[in-house]
Amino acid sequence: MNKLVSLLKPLMPILAAAYGTALIYVTALPIDSNSLGFSGELLSWLLTLAGIGLTLFLVHRVEPRLFPTASEFQIKAPKSFVIVGLLLMTPLWFVAKEYIVYGLTQLVYPVQLEQLTYSTSELREDLMSSVHAVLLAPVLEELCFRQMAISPFRRRGAQIVVCVVMAVLFGMLHVRNFMGAFIDALFYGLVFIWSRNIWNSVALHAGCNLTATLLAVYCWLGLGELQIAKTPVIILPDAKVIIASAVLFALGFMLIKTTRGSKEMIE
Repeated sequence: MNKLVSLLKPLMPILAAAYGTALIYVTALPIDSNSLGFSGELLSWLLTLAGIGLTLFLVHRVEPRLFPTASEFQIKAPKSFVIVGLLLMTPLWFVAKEYIVYGLTQLVYPVQLEQLTYSTSELREDLMSSVHAVLLAPVLEELCFRQMAISPFRRRGAQIVVCVVMAVLFGMLHVRNFMGAFIDALFYGLVFIWSRNIWNSVALHAGCNLTATLLAVYCWLGLGELQIAKTPVIILPDAKVIIASAVLFALGFMLIKTTRGSKEMIE
């Protein structure tokens, strides 16, 4: 048994990526079928919930028995103020990442930007798909591409190497948005390694997807101008969004710091 575990451990990143990719593909099948409409979205949500349940069982019950180190990474959700604080801080990360991708891409070839516009029908479709993108997909993807892949390894160096490998594989899943997905995945993985709690990464992932949805509403309402590049996918917010993101980041940071400080004083 020990020999099997020793052989299995180095393969865990690839196995976790293959498992996660298969689940993502299966849960997306109903959405890809245009004839299903809302029922397709609902079926996709149910399949994703089933995938989350199965994955939670694997990382909570099975993986720690094979790899004792995995039990050092928490499955328990953090306090609500931490989740709220992380969600408030995420928009600034989203904005910064988009400009990083833009700058790096510009070093290779000129990026063609155009003004982003949203029709009511496009917004309706995006809002429907955002239920899955904000509430469900981040949980499934973080459990597969971070928790399942990284937690079997004890040494910090090995964890970081796996984090980079999973970021590359995660980026490949997003094709045209490879660089943005890679940077996001690298950030989520490092947060997971540092905090040892997957729900912090889930909150950041969900916050990024929520920010993209809110920017679509912002554009549709005509509150400001957003520029978009299609290859790679880049959304560059205007100054008002950047300022608002900085304010939200400060509020989120103060919320986490103040609440934790008050808790320590009470204890």
